[in-house]
Amino acid sequence: MRIVIAEEDALLREGLVLLLRSEGFTVAAAVDHPGDLLAAVEETAPDLAVVDVRMPPTFTDEGLRAALDARRLVPGLAILALSAFVEDGYAGDLLAAGGGGAGYLLKERVGKPDEFLDALRRVAAGGTVLDRDVVAVQLARRRPGDAVAALTDRECEVVALLAEGHSVPTIGRLLGIGTAAARRHAGDVSAKLRVPDEAQAMLSYLRA
Repeated sequence: MRIVIAEEDALLREGLVLLLRSEGFTVAAAVDHPGDLLAAVEETAPDLAVVDVRMPPTFTDEGLRAALDARRLVPGLAILALSAFVEDGYAGDLLAAGGGGAGYLLKERVGKPDEFLDALRRVAAGGTVLDRDVVAVQLARRRPGDAVAALTDRECEVVALLAEGHSVPTIGRLLGIGTAAARRHAGDVSAKLRVPDEAQAMLSYLRA
């Protein structure tokens, strides 16, 4: 798998390069500016881009915007966005764009290599991964009358794990309730949120 990295912080950028190469990934480029990201994507046609949301010159959302532009250069490009802060609006923008695997993680997750690499592989395979803290913010905003407000505490746990990209059997194991019970809860979530399957449940809520 060919990966490009766009990260403004030099230490984190080099740390990502070392981590990914040690796991057998090909790091085609590692840059510190959104313009350089676009040039690197055009030149190397990578499978995945790991991108800092906030990059020069204004340190708002240049990294994310450049990543979405890069996907137009390489259709299907998977994007794993990194942020130092819980900014769920950016997560919504990434999900709404569609067109490839997408992930949004806090930078602190890089300090847990197994967790980070698992998320990266799921995004590269076309999945969606959201940081649990972003999901927590969304669930905390439940309002009376909102479909999400009807979810039980257990169903919220299931939704949060779905949003992190876990399969139903994995959710059953993590919650200690078994696959059948996890599938039942996921089905209840889908019904309450009026979406066709559990994979769409949290995505539809975040997009809204």
